[in-house]
Amino acid sequence: MADRVFLNDRLVDIDKACISVTDSGFLYGAGLFETMRSHNGVVFALRDHLDRLFYSAENLSISTSYDRGYITDAIYQVLSANGLTDARLRLTLSNGPMAESEQQRKPTLLITGTPLRVYPSEYYKKGVLVVLCPFRQNPSEPTFGHKTTSYFSRMIALNLAHQKGAAEALWFTVDNRLAEGCISNVFLVKDSVLYTPPVRTPVLAGVARKTVCQIAVAESIELVDKDLLIDDVLGADEIFLTNMIMQVIPVVKVEKHTVGDGNVGSMAKRLREKFDALIEQECQISKEQKRADESESRNGK
Repeated sequence: MADRVFLNDRLVDIDKACISVTDSGFLYGAGLFETMRSHNGVVFALRDHLDRLFYSAENLSISTSYDRGYITDAIYQVLSANGLTDARLRLTLSNGPMAESEQQRKPTLLITGTPLRVYPSEYYKKGVLVVLCPFRQNPSEPTFGHKTTSYFSRMIALNLAHQKGAAEALWFTVDNRLAEGCISNVFLVKDSVLYTPPVRTPVLAGVARKTVCQIAVAESIELVDKDLLIDDVLGADEIFLTNMIMQVIPVVKVEKHTVGDGNVGSMAKRLREKFDALIEQECQISKEQKRADESESRNGK
């Protein structure tokens, strides 16, 4: 059976899914996307993903006629149609075809799902190498801080990193402040204090970043949002990266510089374990609640 995707208002076979050649996302990158993960048939932190999507849509004038309930139902239709439980999901929203008038234009909504493929286990056991990105983020760029489909510069930088055998590249701003990775947020540890660049840097308000911050607070780990420079990076006891698929990946080398003692640090290990446990807990609770809601609906309560 062909994979099924949700396009605009219905499920279709992936090889029959088509968008307009005048779609603004295709022509100009005028769109947003969310990368999500499901566990046990439940999407983790879905509310946070939708909060970010709608916030960015409003701020970047990406029109949407879809509400949260509609999108949530569409996501679960994709999981069900493809028989997925642990999955990687992508939601893409664009301003739709340019050929239509603004009043008639309908946004394009595409949701896809594939089995979850995690990062290599060696990344977590031994840590990874990152390099410094040769490009810079400009805080006045209107799309920074939003997860837009204009991702070409990130892919160029990530490809350059991979050519050097690195897992990621760290971006700095034009005034030399640490920002983020191409596809990740970054955290430093110094003297048992956890540091991360503030969202206003600007960096993407990552859902995994938010999750790690929440875990840190719950675990009474001192957490500081502050501007960080290259000296902070080189002086860190630990560095790790986060996104919703990688969760927490430790960094043991930055270019030729060894981070700490060159081994995976205790903070990264601890936070990854807590992240795993939170996904397991939240997705189990959500699944049980969903079953209860369905049972009430069937019983007419």
